[in-house]
Amino acid sequence: MEKYKLTLDDNNSKYIQIYNYIKQLIVENKIEEHEKLPPIRKFADFIGVNNATIVKVYELLEKEGYVYKIIGSGTFASSLNIKKKSEIKLNKDVVHFESGNPSSDLFPLNNFKQAINMALEEDGASIFEYDEGNGSEELREELCSYLKNKKIHTRKENIQIISGAQQGIDIVCKGLINYSDVVFVEEPTYNGALEVFKGRGAKIISIPMLDDGIDIGILKLKLEKIKPKMIYVMPNFQNPTGISYSTYKKKKLIELSEQYDFYILEDDFISDFTFDSKDNRPLKSYDKNNRVIYIKSFSKILMPGLRIGIVDIPMELQAKILWAKYSSDISTPGLIQKSMYYYMKCFNWEEYLKSIDEIYTKKYRHTKVLLEEKLGDKLKIRDSVGGLNFFIELPRGCSSQSFYNFILEKGVCITPGTCFFDNIMDDRFFRINIANTNMEDIKRGITIIENNLEEFITTYENGKYIRSNKIFY
Repeated sequence: MEKYKLTLDDNNSKYIQIYNYIKQLIVENKIEEHEKLPPIRKFADFIGVNNATIVKVYELLEKEGYVYKIIGSGTFASSLNIKKKSEIKLNKDVVHFESGNPSSDLFPLNNFKQAINMALEEDGASIFEYDEGNGSEELREELCSYLKNKKIHTRKENIQIISGAQQGIDIVCKGLINYSDVVFVEEPTYNGALEVFKGRGAKIISIPMLDDGIDIGILKLKLEKIKPKMIYVMPNFQNPTGISYSTYKKKKLIELSEQYDFYILEDDFISDFTFDSKDNRPLKSYDKNNRVIYIKSFSKILMPGLRIGIVDIPMELQAKILWAKYSSDISTPGLIQKSMYYYMKCFNWEEYLKSIDEIYTKKYRHTKVLLEEKLGDKLKIRDSVGGLNFFIELPRGCSSQSFYNFILEKGVCITPGTCFFDNIMDDRFFRINIANTNMEDIKRGITIIENNLEEFITTYENGKYIRSNKIFY
């Protein structure tokens, strides 16, 4: 406990002082990766503060990614801290299956550069003024046409331009979710959304995913006892599993939202592409009752650094969400909005989407075949019909956090499943994402996993990753 000893300044916030001190210990590796932090009561007594202060410190550390919690076991230093991530990115020999951003080779730089010039020439200095409304009217009209092709019939008045899907989730929550409101989520799900819900003080209830979408049976059982304010879903090529909802489940979810009076927050990041799906229509396209709040991100299909997306909002919620957007950043930059408009209008947007569809579909099918050939008899691979994510299950009793460390040393970076669960009870899942990798690296990475899997399982079963007061997860 000696390394946790610190002198507190009574003139400054105690929990911030403790937070900064623990964070520094983790960054400097004085608290090693996966080392267990002191229990809350013991730590509080040791440095002379109340238990609530340490609870607040651990919650902030978890939110920032420096620690993770295992129910019934305690709080542990994360393997995914900032220092580690920067070291990984500098190593060009590592196969990166952890990044969800598209490869920069796909960026339409020349055409978008022309679109930027057109925006500057046509709109002049006005492009740098604040836009206090829903966003560029021209862009919203163009987006209505784009959404019409996806069978979403909306009006420009319903569309809010946002600075990426993460902001969309955030402003919807600011507008709708109050402390202790209930939010249902898929299990597993996107960790960025989980953090937003937790930040609003929401009570999160996870509903398991089946191969054709959310488990409707369990969802109905929960709805009979608990009334959620909202359910957050990714109906097409879900992150992290790659699962797509059947048409029946899409329609059933909307039916239940009307019956039990809740909203559906749909996060659509890649339904533009069919892959091998029989129904890649957004949930919103089936919505007749204005129950679906639809977020569309362009980060996976264009350039993530643009930070642009849309929210299609039922009219009765417009005022709340518009104010939440304004309070976040007033407006998405006009230059980005107008450049996006000219790019969609003048540079054959549909042809561009078709070209990306072909590239992603080839990568998806190539990866699926390799995974089945090389790992299918050793690991359980979650069935999917498309997307950029594959969710893989290690043998029962193994830990994805341990596998992350082990396989990184061999030259492959994956994402441990702990990132995608609200309460992780059995950490044996991991995700690989193929957005940023080429065909050769996909094959090389999967081959490395194949060649080293037996060594990991044998080493793990022999107890290498469990010693003294450390538990490796």
